[in-house]
Amino acid sequence: MASNKKQFAVTLEQRFDVTIPFKLLILRSKKGKLTLSVQWFTWTGFKRSLFYTFLMPSCTLFFKSDPLKIIEASGQYMYNEHGQAYLDCINNVCHVGHCHPAVVEAGCKQMHKLNTNSRFLHDNMVLLAKRLVETMPPELCMVYFVNSGSEANDLALRLARHHTKGSEIITLERAYHGHVLSLIDLSTYKLNHINDGMHVRPDFVHIAECPDTYRGKYRNTDHPMEQMADLYVGSVDDIISKIEAADKQVSCFIAESMQSCGGQILYPEGYLSKVFRSVRAAGGVCIADEVQVGFGRVGTHMWSFDAQGCLPDIVTIGKPMGNGHPLAAVVTTREIAASFAACGIEYFNTYGGNPVSCAIGLAVLDVIKNDKLMENASKVGKVLEAKLNELKVKHQIIGDVRGVGMFWGLDLVKDRTSRDPATDEAYYVVKRAKEECVLLSRDGPHENVIKFKAPMCFTVENAGTLVKLLDLLLTEISDGKMAAPAHHKVTNGADTNHSEPVCKKLKPNGTPSHAVEGHLNGQPA
Repeated sequence: MASNKKQFAVTLEQRFDVTIPFKLLILRSKKGKLTLSVQWFTWTGFKRSLFYTFLMPSCTLFFKSDPLKIIEASGQYMYNEHGQAYLDCINNVCHVGHCHPAVVEAGCKQMHKLNTNSRFLHDNMVLLAKRLVETMPPELCMVYFVNSGSEANDLALRLARHHTKGSEIITLERAYHGHVLSLIDLSTYKLNHINDGMHVRPDFVHIAECPDTYRGKYRNTDHPMEQMADLYVGSVDDIISKIEAADKQVSCFIAESMQSCGGQILYPEGYLSKVFRSVRAAGGVCIADEVQVGFGRVGTHMWSFDAQGCLPDIVTIGKPMGNGHPLAAVVTTREIAASFAACGIEYFNTYGGNPVSCAIGLAVLDVIKNDKLMENASKVGKVLEAKLNELKVKHQIIGDVRGVGMFWGLDLVKDRTSRDPATDEAYYVVKRAKEECVLLSRDGPHENVIKFKAPMCFTVENAGTLVKLLDLLLTEISDGKMAAPAHHKVTNGADTNHSEPVCKKLKPNGTPSHAVEGHLNGQPA
């Protein structure tokens, strides 16, 4: 039955205009009785209907009013079922570029030899741990492999608790650290929207002010920037005082080194170092969540915490680590690892650190180095900084431009003085960009921040394409054309010949032959 439905869907798409509504006879069975009904669909609605027939209804698709079906990708381009290329500005998972040949080959080669439980000795696990430790400060020298960022952050909380014997956790407003129970507890990005009363923040989780100098509690219009770090650290210090007054013990402070889901937030200079000092003075440990912002995304350093001159006690890494393969890790000090080892139970992870995952992780590190992707992030980041700030001068709707390397946010506002968020306008930009075959997303507490977190092979030419498109879309908004149909087309740098299958657009090494804007995956054309 499922195969018949799939075949019908393929045939339907080939034979009919996908925008024209059509009728389907729906046959349903309920308590042994068959009913027949007629239902109107568009092709987009039919695809969504198929998706939610078998998958969890709480899963939100990108561009949910007109979701994309992506079947192939290469470098910074993704392709739908018709071969249409989309410039990917949002995929921080495929860090070194989609389907990088070296990463794919490493995984396939190891899979042909062995993949097994991580409680056997294997060189790949040791080699990857050694390579990771070599990128860290010398104090951070013990590695635990897991499968996802959520697992990594959950394990980090366990390490902190066993080492400090404390229970109290301090985190930031707007934070998101993962989807498991222990992390939803402290991820107000999600927790604040749970409305069935079944999950509330526990009393051992304490929320500090997000150090957002543009629209946070303390703003750059009211205070000089050199005071911002101390003002926001004061929120953490107040929490620590209340914990101590209640005769409780701080376990940890956990934060992303740059806040991603909260709106692309860069902290004021010195903030993390000062918070870490306060937390350690209270007997707690400091966890830097690098799951979304690590592996050279800032350009100048491998890890974002290094760019801020601070030293965490525990670092969690994931997403980019496997370039789309489920791979993550926790890196900590020898002392914290010893405390965890002495807790009375063993720790193992069936798949964390398996030979295939580690082979892929090693290949990702090789590509970052060999393709000079950190240098590329710095170069592209400087171009984006200049060009986005030029847009800010031209378009009053841009209230703030913030970012570094391959991590940027445009805070759209209705008015620069009040800073009221331009949420509808941000939605329009993302929707229209997709129509122009460029993929963007929005985030922040008001969903008014346009996010950029592209694969690290994104080029200077790609940056020019993106800024040109943003200029066009923001002009449409200022000209009152938000509700009007789009008539413009801006090339995204991809081949406009969609008749060929994607595999025929690739050279033997996997590099797209349409790379008119520059080399993809860091490889010469």
